[in-house]
Amino acid sequence: MSLRTILKFPDPVLRKKAEKITSFDSALEDLADDMIETMYDAPGVGLAAPQIGESVQLIVVNAAQDEDGREPMILINPEIVEEEGSQVDEEGCLSVLDLTASVKRSRKVKVSYQDITGEQQELTVEDRFAVVLQHEIDHLHGVLFIDHLSTLKRTLYKKKVKKMLAAKA
Repeated sequence: MSLRTILKFPDPVLRKKAEKITSFDSALEDLADDMIETMYDAPGVGLAAPQIGESVQLIVVNAAQDEDGREPMILINPEIVEEEGSQVDEEGCLSVLDLTASVKRSRKVKVSYQDITGEQQELTVEDRFAVVLQHEIDHLHGVLFIDHLSTLKRTLYKKKVKKMLAAKA
């Protein structure tokens, strides 16, 4: 296992649609292990492969019920197949520095995915865990949580990032 670098907005890889995974081999297991280690080190509750420069449909999340627990879960080629209700929750992102914001998402989702061996699985979750899965699955489609914000908030954030990047140059 090794830590990977988490890409930051506005890296163009974050905007690419990720490729479906068809090979369930040791390289995929190694990638998932690296992602889990990177997610916990960040620290975060979820990480999508595009965030570390791998444009494939793989996400890892911490499924632990308590804040300090560690129960990593690997979802390959995840797809939301049912949505119900709505909620507004505070979100942040390991690839979007210095920003948290309220985002409206579905309250309950059913997700179809494959596990690390390629077996088809389904999972129905609610509340905070539903938000985490929607957020990470968005990454696989090149969507960041800032895309769910108002045009004004998004524009202000983009200006802030330009200033931060200019200051580093």
